[in-house]
Amino acid sequence: MYRFLLTRQWVILTLLVLAMIPTMVELGFWQLHRHEHRVEQNALITRNLEADPVPVNRLTSPGHTVPRSDYWRAVTATGTFDTEHEVVVRRRTSQDERIGVLVLTPLDLKGGGTVMVNRGWVPAAADQQSFPEVPAPPRGEVTVTGRLKADETTSASGIKDLEGLPDRQVMLMNSAQQSHLLDRPVLGGYLEMTGPAPADGSPETIAAPDDGSIGPHMAYAVQWWLFAAGVPVGWVILVRREKRDREEAAARDATAEQPEPATA
Repeated sequence: MYRFLLTRQWVILTLLVLAMIPTMVELGFWQLHRHEHRVEQNALITRNLEADPVPVNRLTSPGHTVPRSDYWRAVTATGTFDTEHEVVVRRRTSQDERIGVLVLTPLDLKGGGTVMVNRGWVPAAADQQSFPEVPAPPRGEVTVTGRLKADETTSASGIKDLEGLPDRQVMLMNSAQQSHLLDRPVLGGYLEMTGPAPADGSPETIAAPDDGSIGPHMAYAVQWWLFAAGVPVGWVILVRREKRDREEAAARDATAEQPEPATA
C-alpha cells in the first residue's frame, strides 16, 4: 500500500520535504548568529559609552580607519569650529523621523589637526539647492564631548554618494572626502557631538545608540527549528492519510464487485 510513494507527485513532495528541513535549520542558525551579534554589539556600546572620555587624537589620526572596538567610544576634543567650511549631510532623519540634514563642522584642534564634528540634525532648506539655516556653534576655543564613529562609505551604509551636489552639501560623513575639500589632514572617522548642548535645542543632538534591545532574532531561530521539526511530522501524517484513503477506496471497490445473491 506504500507503492504510491514512488509516484511522480509523491517523489516531488518527498524531495521538497528533504530540501526544506536543512534550509529551515540553517535559517534558524542564521537568526541565532544575528542574535549573538546583537548581544555582542549591545555589550560593546555599553562598554564604550560608559568608559571615561579620552582625547580624540589618542584613538584616531589622519587616514586612520576606526576599528569596530572603538565605535561609540566616549571622546573629547578641544579647539575652534571652522564654520566657513561647514557642510550639511543630506537626506537624514531626526528622532521623530522628519527628513532633514546633519550639520558637519570641522573642529581645528588645539595643538594641531582637524576632526569633523556631527553637531546634529536641522530641517532642510525649502529647496534642495539652498543651504539650510544652521545655528552657529560656540565661538572661540571650546571643548566638546561625543562618540567616535567610523567614516561612512557607500559599501557600508548603502548610501549612494551622489555627484554634482550644491556647494557645501554632501551625502556621506567621510574624513578622506572632507580632507580633500579642506586641503588639509583630517582625523579618521568623526565625532558625534553630545555636549555642550545647544542653548535653543538646535541642531538636534543625535540620540545615543540602543544598547538594551536584542530584537526578535532568537524567537525567529526557535520558530525555524520548530518548522524544521514539524515538516517530517506533517509528511508522515500525509502519508498515513493517503494510505488510509487508498485502503478505503479499495474496500469500496471490492464490495461493489461482489455479485448479488440469486433469488429463489
